[in-house]
Order: sequence, then C-alpha cells, then structure tokens
Amino acid sequence: MYSNNFGTLDLRNFDNARLFIFYGDTLLGFFHNEETTVIIPDLPGHNTVKVEIELLVHDSWDGNPDDGFNGPDFWYMKLDDEEVLRTTFSNSPCESLFCLRQSYPNDYFRQNFPKTGAIQTNLPGLCLFGAFQNYTTKYRISRTIKHYGNSLKISLGDELFQLDNPNPACDESWSVGKIEVTTMVVI
Repeated sequence: MYSNNFGTLDLRNFDNARLFIFYGDTLLGFFHNEETTVIIPDLPGHNTVKVEIELLVHDSWDGNPDDGFNGPDFWYMKLDDEEVLRTTFSNSPCESLFCLRQSYPNDYFRQNFPKTGAIQTNLPGLCLFGAFQNYTTKYRISRTIKHYGNSLKISLGDELFQLDNPNPACDESWSVGKIEVTTMVVI
C-alpha cells in the first residue's frame, strides 16, 4: 500500500522530517530526542495493518542501564498515537565483565545482548564513531495491528539519555532507511 525508501526525496505527509546521505543511501533523519510523524492517507478497506521500519541506530547507544548518566536509551513506535513498541538498543561491545544489554527485539525491560535481532552490524558510526566499524546497527522492525480507518499515523521517536556531552546528537542518534505499510483483511 505504501513504501518509501526516501530515494525519491518524498517527504509528503511527514512532520519533522529531513533527509541525509549515509554511505550512498538517502535516509530519513538523523534524530536525537525527537519524534517524526507521517500520515498515510487513502487506505483501501482493511481490518489489519502491517508496518515495517528499517531502523539504523548510530554511535554509542547504551541500552538498558538506568544509572542516571547513560540510559536507558529508548526508541518507540506509535500507530495512531498508540504505542506499539518501546524498546532499547545497545551498540556497546560486550566484554567478559562489561556488557550493556538491550531490550530489542522485545519491549523494555528485557535483557538481550547488544545488536540482538539486527540485520546488519558492520556499518561505521555516523558521527562520534564515524571512523569505526560496528557503530551503526540496522534493524527491520515489524508490527501488525487491528486497524479500520482510512488513514494511518505513524510516529517514530526516542528518549535518549546522555549527561555531560557537549554534542549529544553526535553521540547517539537514529535514522530510517525505509517505511512500508501493508493493509490486509484478516478473517
């Protein structure tokens, strides 16, 4: 029903949207403590909608720690203002005595290893770790919900926590490579 990989620079029906180039691909973003929204109009008759997001998590996401300094680093997705995913991501390397866990592919507060569920992990960071491989991680996030309206509002956002950083957006950010919406009639 709807597919946008941002290659045609199409930001129709978006709010708080911008594009940039990352390793030859045009992406939506990058974002830090922000929300971007798109409204998909004129949906055909349906009772279920599936939304797939290709999410890129850049630089030093710290996952689940609730230490008052580095996290937790939340990312969320809302469909028609109802939160369908609230999770954390970690780009941290795991060592024998130190491992900043993430919740994804589950909702917060699950304890999964960094980059669990990723479809690509070998990309360099965007800013702070731009010279280092393995600091951008790509995920394919999918949610299917009951839905009957003739339009769908998709909101993507974050709550990133990083104290004492002169450039927080360079330390932790995210972007979107693709959004796809499929409508279905499920009996």
